[in-house]
Amino acid sequence: MIPDHSTSRRAMLSRTALGFGSLAYHAMLREQTVKAESTDANSLPPLAPRSPHFAARAKSVVFLFMQGGVSHVDTFDPKPALDKYHGQEPPFKRTRIKFARRGNLLKSPWKFRPTGDSGIPMSSLWQHLPKVADELCMVHSVCDTNVAHGGATMKLFTGSDLSVRPSLGSWISYGLGTEDADLPSYINICPSSIHGGVNNWGAAFLPSNHQGVPLGTPGYPNSPATTARFKYMNTSRVGRLERMQLQLMRDLAAQDKFRAAELDARLQTFELAFRMQMAAPEALDLSAETKETRNLYGMDQKPTEDFGRQCLLARRMVERGVRFIQVNHAGSLRSQGIPTNEQWDQHSYLEKGHAVNAAQTDKPITGFLQDLKARGLLDETLVVWAGEFGRTPTSQAGDGKNVGRDHHTDGFTIWMAGGGVKGGFRYGETDEFGYYTIKDRMTLHDLHATILHLLGLDHTRLTWQYASRDFRLTDVYGNVAHDLIS
Repeated sequence: MIPDHSTSRRAMLSRTALGFGSLAYHAMLREQTVKAESTDANSLPPLAPRSPHFAARAKSVVFLFMQGGVSHVDTFDPKPALDKYHGQEPPFKRTRIKFARRGNLLKSPWKFRPTGDSGIPMSSLWQHLPKVADELCMVHSVCDTNVAHGGATMKLFTGSDLSVRPSLGSWISYGLGTEDADLPSYINICPSSIHGGVNNWGAAFLPSNHQGVPLGTPGYPNSPATTARFKYMNTSRVGRLERMQLQLMRDLAAQDKFRAAELDARLQTFELAFRMQMAAPEALDLSAETKETRNLYGMDQKPTEDFGRQCLLARRMVERGVRFIQVNHAGSLRSQGIPTNEQWDQHSYLEKGHAVNAAQTDKPITGFLQDLKARGLLDETLVVWAGEFGRTPTSQAGDGKNVGRDHHTDGFTIWMAGGGVKGGFRYGETDEFGYYTIKDRMTLHDLHATILHLLGLDHTRLTWQYASRDFRLTDVYGNVAHDLIS
């Protein structure tokens, strides 16, 4: 008789169950390792510095995010027609998509004047920024984004408002790595937890090495207690335990030649975290800065102390070779007696809210640009100032005395400085009321393509294969705005 070697499914699973766990673990590690070893990276560590596709104008980016939506017609895009037709029904066709009920045309409560040798117009909200007007490249034609905070913020930082995609900083980290092996390539100072939260600075399907590393929370970017904690971790029993963990990982990688690559990928993540812990105290220690420097950033005054500290930390990260640093101005204005939800989101109390916001950021940003230039860093650092959208040239209906403006996505202003852009230059244009973009339209895909170009990266070549297709930050869109490049 032929022996019966058949077995039941139950018996087979019982005999091999322990092996399934090992197979799954091995497959998971292998998948991450294959991703980490992209064709661009070859055998280099994930954050090793890489050569750009072509000669770069900038080495790093500092993104100053004004969360909530800044009103372009009250800051940098003057519209005399709003004064002339104040209170009247708009003569243009409004877009169907809107966030709230809108009223009639609303003039700005601030007067505009030309600033710098270039004559860049700014409203009286800005008392310090005119000093660096000739460094700024105004982009008045940004458009094509989501009308809600969450979708607009995600599109600003990831290029998509529909799905979770790698962030701008993660793509830059993937493309260029970092110049300092002891610090991440992407640091996010005081990131907000709302309107997309971590998805706005995550790596999504890129290797996790490229996700943003948060530093502080809104309102608390750094303090003596934070630095003291890092110092404690350096010398305490906790620090010794972490050294032991790293050594154990190294030993395992050395002993298991079949899984050495997989273990090494994990080890690199642990080692970066450990090195950052060792380097962070010096990088975060602002006591080394002179009193004059701290005052330049407004750290000697309560309204500007917090954002000034963030900007000063950003300059220190630029000096240490971090590729992408995001600085966030966010939070509530309720402590200022203004009953509004978010920092720049003035659906009501426009005059009070924007005045507070500008006072908190004006001097720190000006000092930051002056400091970068004095240290010879501005030419190789691209500074981007932007909110997720602008605000309507009309009032938000029903606000009564404490009037405000609704969200606006069809034409608004951001600015850039340094890093290869033309200073004292105005790019793009909105119509006479500031409603529609009418010249040099710049979508967020165009903005991303331009930022990557200034870093020496071709946005069509910076790709990652995921789910059987090649993805890129700009999807299948994006045109570089060559006219604003110096």
